[in-house]
Order: sequence, then structure tokens, then C-alpha cells
Amino acid sequence: MWEKKFDCLPDLIIVEGPKAGGHLGFSREQLDTLTPEEYDEEIRRIIACTKEYSEKHEKHIPVVVAGGIFDSKDVAHALSLGAEGVQVASRFVATYECDASEAYKQAYIWAGEEDVQIVQSPVGMPGRALRNRFIQQVEEKKETISKCYQCLQHCNPANVPYCITKALVNAVKGDLDHGLIFCGANVGRIRQMMSVHDLMQELQPAEA
Repeated sequence: MWEKKFDCLPDLIIVEGPKAGGHLGFSREQLDTLTPEEYDEEIRRIIACTKEYSEKHEKHIPVVVAGGIFDSKDVAHALSLGAEGVQVASRFVATYECDASEAYKQAYIWAGEEDVQIVQSPVGMPGRALRNRFIQQVEEKKETISKCYQCLQHCNPANVPYCITKALVNAVKGDLDHGLIFCGANVGRIRQMMSVHDLMQELQPAEA
């Protein structure tokens, strides 16, 4: 599409899988039925397609894999598929250097696998988050939205169950009872705070 409309190619492609946190580009059915093998094959197809455009336009376009990357084995697996890098999000929340509130970080550390839930976001996409008091309240009744930040063109405050911007900002600031805590599928495996340096060392594949 970008080639045809703008004669322009991306400098980088990030392939975000079904285990990612936050908004997901998958239907609920796909989240339940897509197997790891099918996702791996999709990554290979994307890399092969990207290579064709790279060769055609003589431009190197790296492909990065994201979603569910937790340890060095996951990094090594992504690289074995042909990816040139990985994107990791949830694990860096539980680091000393992360600027999220301490309450937000501790929510990740205390979370178990059973606390992770797929929610329906006001943007019209499924999202992965930690089940908390905010989500319970949303399920019970619609939030009254007193201020619109106009962050989404098609968002109608009169219809959406809550303001996504306010919910995300509240969570990062530490107001978890009124905040949406997005997280990746492996958040339940995070058990302690650590430095970015130590995490980077831990993520290094054995052959790197």
C-alpha cells in the first residue's frame, strides 16, 4: 500500500504476536485458536515478503518480532525464524529505571497467570490487561466521561464504556483502582524488580 500510494518503504517492520500486551491486532477467536507453529510460519512469510521488497528497492528492511518475548530462549527462537531483533515491553516495566509508578510495577510482580484478562477496548480492539477493580467496575456499569481528550477520531464519549487515555494514565501514575493495566501474556512469570543492565544480560541468547 505504501509503495503504491507514496512510493515509500518502511525503515523497520515490527511483527507483534498474539501474546503481546495492550491492544492486539487479532480477533478474540484468533487469540484462542492461533497456534505457536502457525504464528512462526506467519513470521517466516512476512520476512520472505519483506526480503522481496528489500531486493526490489535495494533497501534493507529489518524485521523485529514482538509479543511474549520473555527470556533468552524466546530471543533465540525469534532470531532462528529470520528476525533481526526483538521488541520486549512487559519485562522492562519491572525495572528500577522504568518511570511508571511503584504501584504499577508491583502489580506486574504480584500478578499471576490467572490475573491476565482479554478486555474489549474503546478503540474497538481486544486488549490484554490485568484484572483489577477498574475492570470489574467497567463490567458492572459504564463510566461517565467528563472530559474528552480527542485522541481517537471515531471515539464517541457517549457510547464507549470508559476513556482509554484517562484509564492508561491513571494506571501508570499509580491509581490502579481507576486505571487499565495493560500487560503481556507472560507477566505472571515476572517475580522481582531488576536493573535494565541485568535484564539485558539475561535476554542475551547463548550464541550472541
